[in-house]
Amino acid sequence: MSGKKIYTVGRLKSNMKLVFLGTGGSYPSPGRNVSSIALEHHGDIYLLDCGEGTQRQMMRSSLSFMDVKKVFLTHFHGDHFLGLPGLIQSMKLNEREETLEVYGPTGTVKLLNILTRLGYFNPNFEVRAHDLHPGAVLDFKRISVRTVKSDHNVPALAYVLKEKDRPGRFDKPKALAMGVPEGPLFSRIQRGQTVEVDGKKIGPDDILGPPRRGRTIVCSGDTRPSVDIMDAATEADVLIHEGTLESAMSDIALERGHSSVKHAAQTAAKARVNKLFIVHISPRYENAAALEKEAREVFENSTIPKDLFEYQIPSSRKA
Repeated sequence: MSGKKIYTVGRLKSNMKLVFLGTGGSYPSPGRNVSSIALEHHGDIYLLDCGEGTQRQMMRSSLSFMDVKKVFLTHFHGDHFLGLPGLIQSMKLNEREETLEVYGPTGTVKLLNILTRLGYFNPNFEVRAHDLHPGAVLDFKRISVRTVKSDHNVPALAYVLKEKDRPGRFDKPKALAMGVPEGPLFSRIQRGQTVEVDGKKIGPDDILGPPRRGRTIVCSGDTRPSVDIMDAATEADVLIHEGTLESAMSDIALERGHSSVKHAAQTAAKARVNKLFIVHISPRYENAAALEKEAREVFENSTIPKDLFEYQIPSSRKA
């Protein structure tokens, strides 16, 4: 599968993965599909935008569209939502029963009411739509999602996905030294339970290291450079920021409600993020190497991913 790659940091493995299903903007090109990024976390998939062709991109990826739990739309330009009708219909044809949650700016409920009734079709599972405003906070089991206003030429949202803090790492040598036998008691301590060994009570605080800070991913959607987004991305693990055009065309980008790759890199540098991915690349560029070079001159840890590129988000620092 052309463009597919697993990007890892050192030997560190992760249960949190980004898959860039569509990295282009405006309309599909031979090299890039339009906007859609999947975040997989403990088997659940959170979809950030769903441009046309997203369902087929998922079939070419390591993911299953049937595992999509929630869709977050940044705005209502076609390259960010026109894949939803096909995705929902494919879910029906594959006998989905689970509710699909769709979130987006004001008008999402109205939009989904139209999209789910196109042609001779009605989904046989619940599609639940939600209108959001800037500053909204959604609290899920393992992740919280906060909305931030984007500076686009139509109402638009950016999203901050924050993993909840996780327990510290299990110190096996310490557990053995304290007399805890390897086996079921290890698992109980890792689940936060206190166990008894030879009349002595041993709890998670005795064995586990310091809590690990949850990882943060910020997705800008389409936007001009925005102080609100920069503030939201401060020290984030990953910033996904649009960079539609080269810096020589910055004025045109701003006029159209977009950022250049240099703008994206400047935002990442000011926010002190760990990793920047630049997406929404204009179809005018067959090769993005020069754009990536521009970005790295400002923020070294910048990447313009190809479609189907995968990135395992490394574990964060201590909480």
